[in-house]
Amino acid sequence: MTLQETIEQIHPLSKEAMDRAKAHWDGIAKPLHSLGKLEDVLIQIAGITGKEEISIEKRALLTFCADNGVVEENVTQSGQEVTATVAENFLQEKATAAILCRSAHADLFPIDIGMARDTKVPRYKVAYGTKNMAKGPAMTREQAADAILYGMQLVKDLKEEGYRLIATGEMGIGNTTTSSAVASVLLQKDPELVTGAGAGLDSAGLKRKTEVIRRGIGLHHPDPMDGMEVLQKVGGFDLAAMAGAFLGGAIYHVPVVIDGVIAAAAAAAAGRIAPAATDYMLAAHVSAEPASIWLLDLIGVTPAIQAGLRLGEGTGALALFPLLDMALSIYRDMDTFAEMEIEEYKPLV
Repeated sequence: MTLQETIEQIHPLSKEAMDRAKAHWDGIAKPLHSLGKLEDVLIQIAGITGKEEISIEKRALLTFCADNGVVEENVTQSGQEVTATVAENFLQEKATAAILCRSAHADLFPIDIGMARDTKVPRYKVAYGTKNMAKGPAMTREQAADAILYGMQLVKDLKEEGYRLIATGEMGIGNTTTSSAVASVLLQKDPELVTGAGAGLDSAGLKRKTEVIRRGIGLHHPDPMDGMEVLQKVGGFDLAAMAGAFLGGAIYHVPVVIDGVIAAAAAAAAGRIAPAATDYMLAAHVSAEPASIWLLDLIGVTPAIQAGLRLGEGTGALALFPLLDMALSIYRDMDTFAEMEIEEYKPLV
């Protein structure tokens, strides 16, 4: 089955399940919509799965690891060797995301989608890093499609293993450059407006990074309405695979959580590939990076958390899990107005 044929399997959320979930919330003996966005997210999950009985106990973090040829342009503080080191730390449960996974009761799945060298991380490698987008396209269209399909397949595999909630993460030196390039094109905003310092560039480094992005975009002129082309020309394998994970969530009816600005760029690209997929995306937080809120607005999702997070790796997405656990405990366990034999609240407008 081709990528396009697979995408055509995406259908609207189940309105019936969402209506039942909302009716249940409204019947719980508390003020209407008093848990705000947390109620909305559980209603959305009901629509995604088609069931008002919500189960998110078995959950995973997919962290896509890849290297980016654009680091040749001196746009990062660190070299590519750091990607492999941190990726292996995921396996040893030393990385930040790995430690947070324990706290959030999530299983971590680091994925080598395109690191410059081989490690013990499971390999779904499209290539040993992308090309330098300042000199040529980051990847071929076939490579972009392969990375997207890998992301889709991983969601399918996890669902078959019983996982019901998936967070997205990434690791790759240079990927704040590629994600800023993708954001600049999709948002049709100048690179200066959407590019942050990443892992800590000084003002001269940030200026150099912005100019490299501007040069790459000017060289390739990617079509902002073609998400695949944007990823291919100025993106990265991690971004493309994350876009595939978001598409896979929509195809296989699994809620997939957007992490920070890098994941949001991938989600926005996925939305350009298949606009219906955006209804299946959950927004955990708005990142401290400048493009974050614009990308979430473009996707049409509202973040649950605003805490100035900017680490990546899936850490912000994991922060949503405990909040959903608390909301779900109310959804499942609290008595209804009928059970307490008191009059229900009625909307005032």
